[in-house]
Order: sequence, then C-alpha cells, then structure tokens
Amino acid sequence: MSSGEDDLIARYFRPLATDPGAFGLVDDAAILKGASGDLVVTTDAIVEGVHFLPDDPAHTVARKALRVNLSDLAAKGATPAGFVLTLALRVVDHNWLAEFAHALGEDATAFACPLLGGDTVSTPGPLTISVTAFGRVPAGCMVRRSGATAGDVVLVTGTIGDAGLGLSLLKHGLQTGSEAAQQGLIARYRVPEPRLGIAAAVRDHASAAMDVSDGLAGDLAKLCKASGVTAEIRLEQLPLSPAVRAGLARKLTTIEDLISGGDDYEVLCTVPERRLAAFLEAAAAQRVKTTRIGVIRAGDAPPVFMSAAGDAVTLKRASYSHF
Repeated sequence: MSSGEDDLIARYFRPLATDPGAFGLVDDAAILKGASGDLVVTTDAIVEGVHFLPDDPAHTVARKALRVNLSDLAAKGATPAGFVLTLALRVVDHNWLAEFAHALGEDATAFACPLLGGDTVSTPGPLTISVTAFGRVPAGCMVRRSGATAGDVVLVTGTIGDAGLGLSLLKHGLQTGSEAAQQGLIARYRVPEPRLGIAAAVRDHASAAMDVSDGLAGDLAKLCKASGVTAEIRLEQLPLSPAVRAGLARKLTTIEDLISGGDDYEVLCTVPERRLAAFLEAAAAQRVKTTRIGVIRAGDAPPVFMSAAGDAVTLKRASYSHF
C-alpha cells in the first residue's frame, strides 16, 4: 500500500539521502549523532485548504503546526529540544500573526520545545507553515518503523477517527450528538494532542513505532512494509470515542472512513509480548490510554482487518494521500 508521496520520495530524493542517519527516508525522522546522545530531526508542513481550513482560528493553526511534529518525536521515543519555523504568508495580517505567535509561544513553553529560528516569506498561494522539530534520545535508542517481528502486539494510543469526523462536521455541517461532543470532535481535528508522555515507554519497550497522521490502515501498512511483516487487526478492538460511535450509529461515517482518514496523531507501536506488561504500566503511569488492537504476523501481504465475525474486511482506501 504505497502512497503517491512515498513513490515520489523513493524516486527523486532517496538517492540523495546517503547519510546512515537518514535511514533511506523510510522513517518519520532522521538522527544526527552527538557526543552525549542522538538528535532526532523531523519536519512536517501544514497547508491552508489541505491540513487546515481557511477560516480556522490562528491559534489552532499555530498549535497544529507544532504539535504534528511533536507527535513524530513522541513516536520515536524522543524528548523535544526545539524547533525552527517557516511561514509562507499570502498577506501580512498583524492581528492574525499576533494570535498565531501567542499560541505558538504557549505551546513552545508547555512542551519545553523553544523556537530556535526560521524564515518568513511571501507567497501568492495558500498560507503554508513548516516546522522542523528536534528531539533528544540516548545514542542508538530512536524507535524506527522497521523493528516489528512476528508475534509482537499492535497497540495504539487514544482514540481513532475523531479528527476525521470533526473535519466532516466542519466541511459538511453534519450534526452528531450534543454540542459538546461536536466541539470535541472539531477540537481533535484542529488541535491534536501529541502523546509525549508515552515517549519513554515507546523507547524502552516498543520494537517499532510511528504516529498515525494519514490514517491507521495506511500507516500500519507503512510500518509493516518497513519491518518486512504483516499484521492482523481486530476492528472491534479499535478505540473509538462515544462521539464517533454515535456518528457510526447515525451513518455519518464508516469504519473504513475512521481507519483511512488522517489527522489522528496517535502513536501506533508494536511491543513484544514479554515487554507488554511493562509498556502498559509505563503508559498508565503517564495517563496515556493505550489499546491492544492486533498482532504482527510473518509475511509480506498488506495488514488484514478482521470483523467481529472473523471475516477479512476489504478496504477501498487505506489512507489519506497528497498525490
């Protein structure tokens, strides 16, 4: 299940990534070796009309721009160290910029990830914000996509599908549940919660990990491909919020939508059975909800999603794709 983005990277840019710390561009991050540990480097851009809506408040745009990168650091087992920012502005709106900068500063302080520098440019196109974040891990301890082995347990943090349904509410004016439930779904789309509390548990116990940004199904397929394995996932075990379950009951969304939509920004990881109890204890100590959703199997086929009846579910779409 390769995406258009993956194909472009493989064709044009992987040949340029000759440093061992780039991992052939098959991971979410790279490392720079240091005297006292490794520096994890990750970057993500968010684009108006693609990752956020034109009328989204400036403060939510700022928080999302930083947090999607912090989510990658969490999945790599890294502690935030700082970030650089590039802003491509169509117009200079000082009120918007003041709100954006205030929220960005609040999050930088809250997550101990200070602004280190960046660039501001003008563009005739959509507003674009790119953040490159840096994190620290002990030498050789960054958790990659490629370590999963047969028998490992597949786990995911938080809940799946809230952000996708929240986006549908915004775009199509759908109604589901109470006003509080609706606003909760929208907040999950606009302002993800990076699971930094689980970074140490991932680093100490997980065999492979990545964050769920383009959809659980597609991102799991990427992890499995990098690890040379496949997986069996039980759909009835997926962690779904009450608001999403209400949306399912009202046929406002489907299971396929929930596992193929983007913007969850949860941590997907695999843990050897012998390490599972310690991993769950460490996650619980940080009050990060984690759910066992399946198991890694030997093989190179795409992951299989099983219904409660034990039937394999065929997916028409595995994930969000930019191309």
